[in-house]
Amino acid sequence: MKLLSRKREFEISGTGISKVEILYIGGIEQSILIQAEHIDKPVLLFLHGGPSMPLPGVSCRSRDYTVATTTKELVQHYVLVFWDQRGTGKSYHPSIPTESIKLSQFISDAEELVDYLRKRFNQNKIVIAAHSWGSIIGLTLAAKIPDKLHAYIGISQIVDWPENDRLCREWAINEAKKNGHKKAVDELTQLGEPPYTESFKQWGQLRKWLMKYNSMIYKDKEIQPPSLLDAVKIMLHSPDYTLKDIYNSFYKGFLFSFTQQMIQDFSTVNFIKSSNKIEIPIYFIHGRKDVHVYGSLVQTYFDHLNATKSKHLFWVEKSSHMFHPDDAKEIENILIKHVGAAIGK
Repeated sequence: MKLLSRKREFEISGTGISKVEILYIGGIEQSILIQAEHIDKPVLLFLHGGPSMPLPGVSCRSRDYTVATTTKELVQHYVLVFWDQRGTGKSYHPSIPTESIKLSQFISDAEELVDYLRKRFNQNKIVIAAHSWGSIIGLTLAAKIPDKLHAYIGISQIVDWPENDRLCREWAINEAKKNGHKKAVDELTQLGEPPYTESFKQWGQLRKWLMKYNSMIYKDKEIQPPSLLDAVKIMLHSPDYTLKDIYNSFYKGFLFSFTQQMIQDFSTVNFIKSSNKIEIPIYFIHGRKDVHVYGSLVQTYFDHLNATKSKHLFWVEKSSHMFHPDDAKEIENILIKHVGAAIGK
């Protein structure tokens, strides 16, 4: 059943492409959305966050604001590809092997998709942009397969997962103290220092309080950002999502995506140690107010990174982890103007 369908925010002409495809990736069916006004433009593959938060994803057909970028102009300059990763949205299936929900499999899936897109659009190289969790996959591929990529754009780039958890816990304790929430202070204090690899319950304890204090969203008297409900509405208004797809994203897929192996994999993420050399143009875009994925770690990584082509760090001023529409538009402009110039499109 389709929900709350409404007029699309833009249309692709008959000479372009606006299509949802089901592919066989990593041994299972997975869904992608392809949107472009000109099919000979460079391919831009966007990796969503989460896991199990497929925005930007298949639900974003003809949507301008998609949480991490706007797209109305982007589809004029790129063949824009959104992908619902394994276990979420339109790529959720209860038959997916639980043991396949691990970081190495997501990386393998993404590389397989890169190869499909290169062949499908007869392009030797493509561009990857990634948000949050997706940036772990994306930066890994930037280091692993530079010969297949024009450039990499890390939006809210995760650099060092355990250290980020430490900073987030410190922030949450301070917020709890400011609000007089003794229960939160006690729970977060008892949680101890990361990494949190004992169980999903332990791992989720910090996330519970981060969500309580809206770590993903910045607002003040002048800045009124979208809410998490607005993100849900993107799926509700999708011409391609059903109620079941939404349920699979926010409930069944969410529970499915956080296996014990994934919890352990998160704790191993430290690009400062593992990937100090990148051989393609690399861009980082970060919300100045982000207290969910700390920009200070991105700055440290950026400063020490040996980028043999070029490296760039952009700060957007109105956002934490979920981007204000003005900042999402700025991200779109960076992708068109700065990245476009680097790849010579």
